Amino acid sequence: MTEEFQRGWRPGVIGDVVRAHATYYAAEWGFGMAFEARVAGDMAAFLGRYDPERDLLLTADGAAGFLASVAIDGSDPALADGEAHLRWFIATDAARGRGVARRLLAASLTFAAARGFRSCYLDTFAGLDAARTLYERHGFRLEHEADDMTWGVRVREQRFRSDLPATGAAH
Repeated sequence: MTEEFQRGWRPGVIGDVVRAHATYYAAEWGFGMAFEARVAGDMAAFLGRYDPERDLLLTADGAAGFLASVAIDGSDPALADGEAHLRWFIATDAARGRGVARRLLAASLTFAAARGFRSCYLDTFAGLDAARTLYERHGFRLEHEADDMTWGVRVREQRFRSDLPATGAAH
């Protein structure tokens, strides 16, 4: 099975990414409507200010449809200078074990480095072991963790950060 990577918005992409997050995190972690609404709202805000020079939404689709996504948010005004935020990284069951997520993550970090971002962070939580392994293989290190109830379920929230190679223009 082959996959096609697509950059940026396309009809239905918000729904695809939100659905993948909502169904996985509800089934595996008990997250509910507040999580789904937050993912949808945050993604809509991101796409509303999407700047292709600073932001990347990358999706993978196969013959059966949506497989995976990742985003680099570089235009959020709350970001520190030179900092990018990796977001909406998820792979469906159909994509797992095929290297799709690994290729998406590598492409997103290459994009961020080429745009001159010096570091990239992501927020996640303990227990997502396959994702953590992938993050650490791509240079992310645990920066902070604390118990949290944001999603109605106690999780150990974590922030990971990666320093990016200097390859592009400074931001």
